[in-house]
Amino acid sequence: MNVSLTPELEALVNEKVRSGDYNSASEVVREALRLLKEADELRRIRRDTVRQEVLKGVVEVRNGKGVVYPSTEALADDVIRRGKARKAK
Repeated sequence: MNVSLTPELEALVNEKVRSGDYNSASEVVREALRLLKEADELRRIRRDTVRQEVLKGVVEVRNGKGVVYPSTEALADDVIRRGKARKAK
């Protein structure tokens, strides 16, 4: 398999090999692909988690447990307030 890299990426691969962290360009590429696969899986997990949370919210609203805000600003203020409180814990 042949792969074309931009000059910047080629320089990065060569630097990683020169540093001694990797024995060859192939090792660098394999590690990069492994990390890409891991990042893809994390994105999938996050996406699935967000979907589950949205579905829980939909169920709560349907069950009359939702909160009605008088404006989008009030909603934003509440989200910010709860986020700051959560961060402080």
